[in-house]
Amino acid sequence: MNEQQLHALDAARQAFLPMLGGLIKYSIPITLVTFVLGLIIALFTALMRISTSKILRGIARVYVSIIRGTPMIVQLFIIFYGLPELGRLVTNNPDTQWTLPSVVAAIIGLSLNVGAYASEIIRGGIISIPKGQSEAAYSIGMNYRQTIQRIILPQAIRVSVPALGNTFLSLLKDTSLLGFILVAEMFRKAQEVASTTYEYLTIYILVALLYWVVCFIISVIQSFYESYLERGYRS
Repeated sequence: MNEQQLHALDAARQAFLPMLGGLIKYSIPITLVTFVLGLIIALFTALMRISTSKILRGIARVYVSIIRGTPMIVQLFIIFYGLPELGRLVTNNPDTQWTLPSVVAAIIGLSLNVGAYASEIIRGGIISIPKGQSEAAYSIGMNYRQTIQRIILPQAIRVSVPALGNTFLSLLKDTSLLGFILVAEMFRKAQEVASTTYEYLTIYILVALLYWVVCFIISVIQSFYESYLERGYRS
């Protein structure tokens, strides 16, 4: 191996452990937490979208439109960097600081994003259930809440699993944006090492491989889960 190749290999060794630490400490935990919170937001938003109340439908529609119509990085910047300025404007005090820890800001931003996109997936799943099933539930004495909880949602979630799985994978990859709000996730660690070793190609290829490995593992788990649901549905 020549000197350049040895330098690239050494840079990859320097970057691997910090990147793995960023992945385990920040990227994966933030993905899991925000996905769960996002699903809760998505469920309520989807139910609001199909509500008979024009006010609830309007609120949900505006929320989804704002999140889907603006870049995620802009949303993160508004939450993390914009709150201090908002605090000064609201209180009319230049010393006021409405600040959030970077991880908290990341969780809020990603959860809101997941909630908007996943709500459309869940809403689509709910709409796909034949109306006859709701009518049958009402005919045996179930109310609206019981019908949604026991009949509609279980089927809608099963239908939505493939799309929600893709949302989870996208969310994991989107954590690479969190370095811009000072979260020490995997990609930020890679940037730090690359800026000192100047081996950008080697280190960024290593980042891509790590993301791919994790996403591949998640995809395999998702495939097994979908097969399990399919067997349960057929039986």
